[in-house]
Amino acid sequence: MVHLLPRLHLFEINDQFWFPQYFRSKIQSCLTLCWTFYVPLLQPSSPAQLVANTLSRTLSTDVTNYTYVDFCSGAGGPTPYIEIHLNSKLRSSSSSASPPSNEENTYAAVAAAPRTNGVTDHAPHPVMQTTQSSEVKFVLTDLHPHITDWTAASKKSANLTFIDKPVDAANAPTDLLDGVKGREDKGKKVFRLYNLAFHHFPDALAAEILRNTMDTADGFAIFELQERTISSLITMFGMGILMMIITPFYFWRSPGHLFFTYVIPVIPFVLVFDGLISSLRTRNAKEVEALMKRAGGKDGFGAPGWKLMSGRERHTFPTGYMTWVMGIKEEK
Repeated sequence: MVHLLPRLHLFEINDQFWFPQYFRSKIQSCLTLCWTFYVPLLQPSSPAQLVANTLSRTLSTDVTNYTYVDFCSGAGGPTPYIEIHLNSKLRSSSSSASPPSNEENTYAAVAAAPRTNGVTDHAPHPVMQTTQSSEVKFVLTDLHPHITDWTAASKKSANLTFIDKPVDAANAPTDLLDGVKGREDKGKKVFRLYNLAFHHFPDALAAEILRNTMDTADGFAIFELQERTISSLITMFGMGILMMIITPFYFWRSPGHLFFTYVIPVIPFVLVFDGLISSLRTRNAKEVEALMKRAGGKDGFGAPGWKLMSGRERHTFPTGYMTWVMGIKEEK
């Protein structure tokens, strides 16, 4: 992987205060679709499932030791889908490791059973008990909470909740999760998620966010769907074309979305333009580590107190790659 040039923090249209909220919400809906869209011949899975698989594979048996707090969630983004995929994977693993039962107890049957606070309404089976204990919780946060969207998303899963007050990623308190409704994960460690978000921060703010992360969390992961490569730039143009093809199937109920896609193509233009800029903004693992060393922590340990891992996974054939940087606090 060869980077085109040094990171450039150029402006993205969707970040600007003057960009109408009307368009911003439509751009966000398209970005969420990018996380969840799946083309069998071109993609091994949806990018959201790719994130879940990466967390499961990289954290291994420690994956259930954390509560996953999504910072900069926006209207929800991919996190509700990551939660579904990760917990499905954990339930499947638990089911396969459980002793056989004489009763019908497949994952499909368990998933279809009505749930109240994460517990099925049927009499408990051995697999269900193991399943429940293996699930992990996800929490949505943002500086500008999207209460309506988050409430709707959280109603679909007992493992998804949110903080209804503004949360500054650079100044989050250590007791951030205290009092969160529906929490059944007391004592678990905190793992921060930055999904398609970290490239938005200039270096000074990114360093402060990492400082606060090291002070208040036990792990973090930065997931981006782009990188500073020619293949990423090609992917952004392909995304614009793809959106113009699939928009009638996903946004046919929105005349405004159709109008600003085909008549006055504001939406595909902003998606491609911001996608190109996002590619040039994306940091690699060494640049994240440099920011951690610059930021330090409340104990002054900085990056040496953390184990850093990184990777690159293809999400769309032939040019689309997801990049990730993950940090785990080392035990003292």
